[in-house]
This record gives sequence, structure tokens and C-alpha cells, in this order.
Amino acid sequence: MQKYATAHWEGGLKDGNGHISTESGALKDQPYGFNTRFEDKPGSNPEELLGAAHAGCFSMALSGQLAEAGLTAKSIDTKASVVLEKDGDGFSIPEVRLTVSARVPGADQAAFDKAANAAKEGCPLSKVLNAKVVMSAELLS
Repeated sequence: MQKYATAHWEGGLKDGNGHISTESGALKDQPYGFNTRFEDKPGSNPEELLGAAHAGCFSMALSGQLAEAGLTAKSIDTKASVVLEKDGDGFSIPEVRLTVSARVPGADQAAFDKAANAAKEGCPLSKVLNAKVVMSAELLS
């Protein structure tokens, strides 16, 4: 399987702008630019897209790990906070913080922690990132 997304950019770094689209059409010509990335203006940015992809990937991986333990989640909510920092003359993403809340009938904390850690390590997006992936996971009753 291979999926793709595209980006189009025009202009300079600070005065330019672009748009992002996905193969599925879920995003079509979504605007992005310096101001949407660094100044909280309306539009998207690569870090939030990475975060959305990682949160979705992790949630599915956790569901799979729970299934292997004979458990089914009623709900899994994952927030992936992508940290962008100045790094010399450029920027880097040194860390992604996963915050997870899940309702899993019949799960105890040990089983949940084991599944969450296996999902963090096994999620394909966790594997592709060179950043340290930090997670806090909360089992809700």
C-alpha cells in the first residue's frame, strides 16, 4: 500500500503561501504558510498534520494491541503534540507527546499499560520518526 499527499508553495518563506491536499480528498487545497505555522493564523501546518497522522495511527495500533489481549476499547482519544524548536539556523522536531485516554471494559492498569507501550513502539508513524516519542496514557473507567 502506498498513500500520498501533495503540497504546492508559491513565494518566499515569510511572504509566501501554499496548499496541502491528500490523495483521498480529505484535505483539498488546505492553505498553509509561515503565518499558519508560526503565528497561529487560520490554516494548517506540517506539524499539526503530522500530529493528526500520529494520533490516528497510534489509536489504531492501541486498538490492535488491546484486541490481542482479548479486550475491546469503548473509546480511545489520542492527542499528539508535535514540538517544533529552533535548532541552529533551522528547526527540528525533537519530541512528539502522546496523551491518551481510553475506556476499555475489563482492562486493568497493567494490561492497558502493556498495550499502550506496545502500540507506541509498534505504530508505523512512531517508527518513522527520529524524534523521541513521549506518551502519557490514562485508563478511564
